[in-house]
Amino acid sequence: LLLLALLCPAGGGKLLVVPMDESHWLSLRSLLVALSQKGHQIVTVAPEEVDSSVEASEYHTLKRYPVPSHREELRARVRSLGNDLFEGKPFRQKITALLEKVRLISNLYPSSCSSLLHNKDLVQDLQSSGFDAVLTDPLVPCGQILALRLSVPSVFSLRAFPCSSDLQVAQCPDLPSYVPRTFTGSSDRMSFIQHVENSVLKSIDSFLRSFAYLPFELMVSDVLHKQVTVKEVLCHGSIGLERMDLMFEYPMPAMPNIIFTDGINCGNKKPLSQ
Repeated sequence: LLLLALLCPAGGGKLLVVPMDESHWLSLRSLLVALSQKGHQIVTVAPEEVDSSVEASEYHTLKRYPVPSHREELRARVRSLGNDLFEGKPFRQKITALLEKVRLISNLYPSSCSSLLHNKDLVQDLQSSGFDAVLTDPLVPCGQILALRLSVPSVFSLRAFPCSSDLQVAQCPDLPSYVPRTFTGSSDRMSFIQHVENSVLKSIDSFLRSFAYLPFELMVSDVLHKQVTVKEVLCHGSIGLERMDLMFEYPMPAMPNIIFTDGINCGNKKPLSQ
């Protein structure tokens, strides 16, 4: 009987998904389709918004929660500012735009996260559902806070943490002398001025992180009833699915619980004819 029990196929698990909107959700959606095809039950929680990219589908059950009405204006400003960051502007203007985006994000996402975590009916429903894991994008740590609230393990789907927080959480070396920072446009062969710019961006990482995540630190202390930093919250992530490939990125250390999933959201096209 024991041998037969071991030979029985494993049943699908119950997965709670706490996504971010826009491109983050589009990258996550293909993963959810594959998980659904393998028999997993998927429940997604998302804000009630008219133009949300998180849509209902047959591969997951969608549960929405109300959010403050001023989010629409903030979302439009974040989109506009996100496009500005990728334009070829001078270094000083990029830093100014980055600081402004951090300020907007620190106003936008905590309000939605607070609406979710303080929705007693929804949280009680999630607690009674018996989920096996939470899948979330840790750029906004709301899903990880909810995972700690529900006492279930979490899986991160991410492109990278802001301010190199992923390296700090994993205690990996992060050397600005060799690896160019995001938005600098530099290669791994930097001039002296580019080295200075790189070091400046590295030096303000801790300030940007504390500035952006301060509302979440206040929130997690209120939800979990103990003083916890966002860094400590993110340390509880069990597995990281990173949408990157070191064939196209600068070499970096990777911890054993990091799985590279670059290309997972690329469609399978028909081969070209001769």
